[in-house]
Amino acid sequence: MKTSSSSRPQGSALASMAANVRGKTTLADHVTSVLAQQIRGGEFAPDARLPSEMELTERFAVSRTVIREAISRLKSEGLVGSRRGSGTVVLPVTQTTPFRLDLGGDDGRDSIQAVLRVIELRRGVEGEMAALAAQRRSKAQNQAIQLALQAIDAAAAAGRDGVQEDFAFHAAISNASHNPLYTSLVQFLSQFLHAAIRVARMNEARSSEFVQQVRAEHAALAAAISAGDADAARTAALLHMENSAKRIQAADKAFWASAEGQAAARDLARVKSGN
Repeated sequence: MKTSSSSRPQGSALASMAANVRGKTTLADHVTSVLAQQIRGGEFAPDARLPSEMELTERFAVSRTVIREAISRLKSEGLVGSRRGSGTVVLPVTQTTPFRLDLGGDDGRDSIQAVLRVIELRRGVEGEMAALAAQRRSKAQNQAIQLALQAIDAAAAAGRDGVQEDFAFHAAISNASHNPLYTSLVQFLSQFLHAAIRVARMNEARSSEFVQQVRAEHAALAAAISAGDADAARTAALLHMENSAKRIQAADKAFWASAEGQAAARDLARVKSGN
């Protein structure tokens, strides 16, 4: 099913629309959003063929590279797919449509608010995951958690931000829960948090109190799991997530004015746009 001519932005209007896309969104963001809305709104029926790449470049007044990026994103969202002889077609909505988080927003500071929502979502996940890890962990998995904790300390001693080591620590706990769905969900949520945790770590480095606080939270979590104390592990995980959010919020104006803060804001904005 093709869109009607009256529903299509035409000529100079579309060129003007493209020209107005600046820092807040990219051209690929705009094209992806418009096509996704048309598909979800029923302007393209399931199994209908999307316009060709050339038609879309003319319709949106953008390059083929932009169109290819937009189509790639639509594929990742399970909205379209490739079919031999038909090109790109609209896929029917099924239970296998990939889950995604709609974070929205415009700039680095708004991105922080979105990341805080992800941390809030992750808080409950981490709490129950830690409790299960305390109940179910094997001796080898407990050792892996303790080694991951030591790796965070080693990263800090070497002057690194320790972001990868931090995520490895939580991944070790998810493995010890003996529920692979926790591992998958934590990995999914973590993609939205790398830049935010880097912000927290850079801000923590400005305060020895923060550094000691994070170390104590990790140690308490690891100790509770090692002791097999599910309630203590849950409490430690919830407190760690709550304090993580507070540390991200604690980044002050001086931090955001610094080169590191401006780079962090750009990283957070990229999280929001999916780039």
